[in-house]
Amino acid sequence: MSFQDLFSLEKVLEVMQKHDLPKKMQEAVEVLYEQFPLALWDTLYMTVLSTFFAIVIGLPLGMILVAGEEKGIRPLPRWIMKTLNVIINLLRSIPFLILIVMVIPLTRTIIGTSVGTVASIVPLVVAAFPFVARLVEGSLREVNPNIIETAQSMGATPMQILLRVMLPESVPSLISNFTLAITTIMGYTAMSGAIGGGGLGMLAIKIGYNRYNQYVLYLAVVVLVILVQVFQSVGTKISIKCDKRLKN
Repeated sequence: MSFQDLFSLEKVLEVMQKHDLPKKMQEAVEVLYEQFPLALWDTLYMTVLSTFFAIVIGLPLGMILVAGEEKGIRPLPRWIMKTLNVIINLLRSIPFLILIVMVIPLTRTIIGTSVGTVASIVPLVVAAFPFVARLVEGSLREVNPNIIETAQSMGATPMQILLRVMLPESVPSLISNFTLAITTIMGYTAMSGAIGGGGLGMLAIKIGYNRYNQYVLYLAVVVLVILVQVFQSVGTKISIKCDKRLKN
């Protein structure tokens, strides 16, 4: 008997039935073999793609929040800054499950449907980019003001200061914050399963909760915890390697 035959679904279920294991556990094994690989891929797909778009939108917004303030390197009109802050704070204050419902018209306009893995990316981005903007703002504010003043005295433009001074100096902090963002978005993907999103969250709710199968529920939670630990460990290591202060 080959290795694949030994661990095939039919063989595993046969052994479980022989030992009279609970039917819920047998159902969990079937889900593990048949649905978990796709659900895991959907979760990673939603998380990575949503994080990418959230950074694309949130990074320039965070830069504007810092550079455009009254004492920033390129002050903007107060009404613009107030409007931007209100919008970001408003989006951050809405619970994610409610936000999903609120952006259904936008999701349908962009994707054509409000259900499924791809459709979940729209509310994920809407929920995540204000969070990313605040994280970027915090990272840029950690840059030593003396470095900025030196660049200004040398005749650097506001854009040059942002791109060549502030961003490079804040890279370790940005990586740490982006790691925090990706783990937070992964938690959002699990919640999106409550209203038709795909991924591990859908399995946990559809089979684990609705069918009262705690084995599937716990298995989904364990996999999500492992994924968060992997992303967090990788992000922390990259952040440490990019920190020039630790090399001196």
